[in-house]
Parts: sequence; structure tokens; C-alpha cells
Amino acid sequence: MSKVVHFAPSWISGVRVNGGLTGQRNFGTLWSSIRTIHTRTKPRIPQPPKIRPSQSEQNKGVTRSDGDSSFPSVQLIPATTFGLGCWQVYRKQWKEDLIREMERKIHMEPVPIPENLSELNAMEYETVKVRGEFLHDQELHLGPRACIVHGDSHTTGGLFSQREASIGFLVITPFKLEGRDDKILVNRGWVPKRLLDPATRPEGQVKGTVELEGVVRVQENRPQFTPQQRGAIFMYRDVDRMANLCGTEPYYIDAKASSTVPMGPVGGQTRVTLRNEHLSYIVTWFSLSGFTTWLWFRQVVRGKSF
Repeated sequence: MSKVVHFAPSWISGVRVNGGLTGQRNFGTLWSSIRTIHTRTKPRIPQPPKIRPSQSEQNKGVTRSDGDSSFPSVQLIPATTFGLGCWQVYRKQWKEDLIREMERKIHMEPVPIPENLSELNAMEYETVKVRGEFLHDQELHLGPRACIVHGDSHTTGGLFSQREASIGFLVITPFKLEGRDDKILVNRGWVPKRLLDPATRPEGQVKGTVELEGVVRVQENRPQFTPQQRGAIFMYRDVDRMANLCGTEPYYIDAKASSTVPMGPVGGQTRVTLRNEHLSYIVTWFSLSGFTTWLWFRQVVRGKSF
């Protein structure tokens, strides 16, 4: 809808118009200076009526605003996070029992290696005695690894510097059992990178029949993002592939610290600790459950919105 509004200058009222043609001419000149402005007006849109809660909703204490405050997620999140917290409590107990079982096995009295080597699959972390001879010409390496003692990263008795102890490799050597045709893999221990070549540590290349104790280990799953093995250096304990490469049985033991030789592999490279971060997960899930329960009570029960 359009409306025409006429505006006249304020000084027109103060002009005297004399009769005759001159007055008419002057008045026409003044009238031509009047401005005409067209304006457009829009009809006012009425506001929608407010929706009042029904009587049943008022009895239940439920309020309705621009958005419903009783979202399903507000009701489900407290229960879900509480359940995850309870699950982490169970996981923490399971992990602690597993660590205790590993510690118990590794401190058991050593036993002779069984005649049937397949029994070793059920003896992980138990200690066995072996007697035989190393086949140094088929030596493999696993790493890089840090030198460890009793499961912790340290230097070992001053044999190597702190810098050397941070980067090195594990020496994996085939071992022919005495009086048998069976051959297994033995992790002799850790050497620094500068002694990776066996020619640089002739004192450590023990010859003849030896007797040692070792901790039974099994196949390790390839860690995520770890590249495939290439050459004679392995990134993880791939027992099956090592055995195929050296022509041995797929059984593997970690030589204990008593097998350490000067300028040679440092034995005892068995880590018996596991990551146990379930306590932090328990705190996180129960905290989320408590906070979302408070949000649900505030919005749904008390009818307050943020």
C-alpha cells in the first residue's frame, strides 16, 4: 500500500503574495519547490500466540520453551557414562590380576624345557632351562629398543653410557638344543647401535655348549602403524617369521640377566609391566555421569533451562 506525503518549506508561510500575475507567478514558483515523497507502509504481522503447557504437563513438572528441555540424550548420557565407569572398574581389577599372575609366573622356579615344545604355548612368562649351542651365523635383530633392567629403562651397571642405553637392538640368535634336533630362538639381550655388527663384539659371541635360563614368550601381534619387517631387523616380536627365516621351531625365550657377557648382549630384557590407566578412565566416566545427572535434574525435574 502506497501513500503520498506533501512537504512544503517552512518559509512558505511567511511569503506575502500580491495580487495579479506577478503574485501568481511567484506563488507557482514557490509551489514547484514543494517535494513529494512516496513512502510504503507494510502491514504489521501479529505475534503468534504463546503456547501454554497443558494441565498434565504442569502436574508432571515439565515445561516447554522454544525447544523441548527433556532431550533423550540428557536422560541417556548419565546412565551410559555410569555404566562405562562400572565397566572400567571391572577392567581395572582384571588388569591388576593379570599383572599379579605375570609376576607370579616370572618368579617361579625354572623348569627344564619340555620334550614337547608345543607345551611352551601355555607357559608364557615362566622360566625354563635350556642347554645347547648358539648359531651365531644366523643372528637377527629386534628394535630399536631402550636397555631395560627389571622392567625399567636404565643403564646396566655402567657397561654403557646413558646416551647409548637409549637406542639399541635386541640380539635374537637360533639355539640348538643339546641331544635333540630341535632349534629355538633365544633373545640374548640388548646391544647399543654401535655394536650391532657381531664383528664389533667378538667377546660376546659365546662358542660351545652353554646352559642358560630364559623366560618363555609367544607371538606378538603387529602394533598399529608398524611397517612390515624387511631384512634381518624386526620391528616387533614376529616369532613365526623369525622361525621361518632361520629354520627353527616357532618358540622364543628371553635370556635372563645372568647370561650377560662383557661388551655383549645385556640379558634380562623382559618387560613384565602392563599399562594400567583404568583409574583415570573411572574418574572420567563417573565425573561425566555426575555432571550430566545434575543437568538432567536441573532441566527436566526443576524445569530450568540454560
